[in-house]
Amino acid sequence: MYSNACDALSGDDPAAGDMSVPVSLEELRAAAENAPDDAQAWQRLAFAYFTSNMFPEAVEAYEKAVEIAPDTSVLWSSLGEARVMASTGDPLPEEALQAFRRALEIDSGDPRARYFMAVEKDLAGDHQGAIGNWLALLADTPPGAPWENDLVRTIEQVGTLRDIEVGDRIVQASRTRDLLPPSAQTATAMGGIPGPTQEQLSAASSIPPSQQQDMAESMVARLAARLEDDPSNVDGWIMLMRSYITLDRQDAARTAYRSALQANPAASAQLREAAETLGLQNAQ
Repeated sequence: MYSNACDALSGDDPAAGDMSVPVSLEELRAAAENAPDDAQAWQRLAFAYFTSNMFPEAVEAYEKAVEIAPDTSVLWSSLGEARVMASTGDPLPEEALQAFRRALEIDSGDPRARYFMAVEKDLAGDHQGAIGNWLALLADTPPGAPWENDLVRTIEQVGTLRDIEVGDRIVQASRTRDLLPPSAQTATAMGGIPGPTQEQLSAASSIPPSQQQDMAESMVARLAARLEDDPSNVDGWIMLMRSYITLDRQDAARTAYRSALQANPAASAQLREAAETLGLQNAQ
């Protein structure tokens, strides 16, 4: 029930870092070990482990990062999530809760920590309290944030399971947010299109701007290479199209669309709908 929002929240982690140099886990590990006082190096390694489903290793790396930068909320909430994912029995182990509490001490608005503290309430039987906390998080969530849709889905699922009416409350929570500026409307329209978020592609503010573009280009290049080996991956093609749009590479997005159609004629309707949403109506 909680996993989708968990995945979306992990996508908001600025830990992605410069994934183009170095590119392998071994190189990331070596880079971190060669910079024992660099929290970002350990953060990048931890994020790479996490996205590779190597959760115990991610825990180890995040623990090193918080030792170096103990007053950084995102490191603590990331550590908490890694501890949740590494747990084989307890869905929300105490050591994870400790990390989330520490994150909230530093930044009471940390969305990942707030989400999981509501999970604690739900697991303890306080379903109304959990839904209330998730709704408060929704009210503070920027429209189009990577976790928005999955957060709403979690609220709806728990409401249905516990026979708690949430529809009107979701609408009310959503109305409390500021309206999107016109420049953000396109990003929101793409919310249903699979692909890296803007946060993931820009690697967040903790990464030097000169490295952000290299990291984003490397991510997209690796996705394109995977699609060459598996051209039947329709969602992968849509992800690639969106990624190119985010990087302002319209021609590359159109080329990807044409390649996707050629490889997947049976999925032409799905691909065409995605292309229209991305503004690629005339790509063929």
